[in-house]
Amino acid sequence: MTTTAEAIALVKAAVDPQDLFSGDAPERTYRRLARLLHPDLASGPDAAAAFVRLARLWAARHGSAGRPRTITTGRGTYRIAGVHRRGSTAVLYKTGGDTLVKLVRSPADNDLLRREADALRTIERKGVPLLLPYVPRLVESFRYRSGGVERQANVISRVPDGFLTLDEITRRRSPLDPRDAAWIWRRLLVAVGVAHRAGIAHGAVFGHHVLVHPIEHGLVLIDWSQSAPLGTPLTALVTRHRDDYPPGVLAREPVTETLDIRLATRCVATLMGYRAGRPAAPGGRGPAQDPGGAPRGVPARMRAFIRGSLLSPPRDAWGLLAELDELLDDLYGPRLYRPLHL
Repeated sequence: MTTTAEAIALVKAAVDPQDLFSGDAPERTYRRLARLLHPDLASGPDAAAAFVRLARLWAARHGSAGRPRTITTGRGTYRIAGVHRRGSTAVLYKTGGDTLVKLVRSPADNDLLRREADALRTIERKGVPLLLPYVPRLVESFRYRSGGVERQANVISRVPDGFLTLDEITRRRSPLDPRDAAWIWRRLLVAVGVAHRAGIAHGAVFGHHVLVHPIEHGLVLIDWSQSAPLGTPLTALVTRHRDDYPPGVLAREPVTETLDIRLATRCVATLMGYRAGRPAAPGGRGPAQDPGGAPRGVPARMRAFIRGSLLSPPRDAWGLLAELDELLDDLYGPRLYRPLHL
């Protein structure tokens, strides 16, 4: 078995874990298959589906869908109280308290959680304490060994109840009034600005990674496993958003602050009703990137601001925040609290 096509066929044909892992070296078999099917190395829906099925079969081999019941480290004991959320590369487990245990599905992705841990440590060390709640708090990071397999785990702070992803908000209420989208934009710029001051690019500011509280107006930017130090290439991308990355990122050019600012703007533009966060062409003579165009209710100056932040994003999130505040003052006057009713 040396090709991705052969690995896909093998995983598709497997009825149960024994069909794949009954040999003398099941861990070696798993690692070889995972390398051939990993989304960062293999393209296409068949490879992605086979990778997910491979992870499930491997987890099933160890019983209880691969879920640990208790994890004990040098710093404490975490009693697993069920699944909080399943991602494509990791599972978040409840602990019955204010923390979550994040465990990779595949050892092939151990580096993703190590990258997240490094980023969160750096931001906490270099960040302004008052602004640290915009990112998760890393409690500890360790390797968890079970069934002969060693997987990376992070213990992170749990976001309080009531927070929703931007994707969830878009599904429940779209488009948003620009005044509602504006406070989300402001806080998102603070979140990436905190990271940039620490020398870190998030690298994946997409709607499912941004949590907001509609009433309390809190925001947390989660999942830092695709992050990278500014000035270095991204080494991991969110596969389903591959087309949303600028060409330079795909060419493995050094990442700058502009990536996060561009992606953050796309998130907010989507909330306002832009299709896929893309603006209409200047002059209204047709779409520059998408036939959706600018939705009704977005003032012309706001549309121009969005267009500029997408097509030529600055490198300074704090400078853009100051410009946004000036624009909002001109458009809407003194700021008033607006609960976001969904």
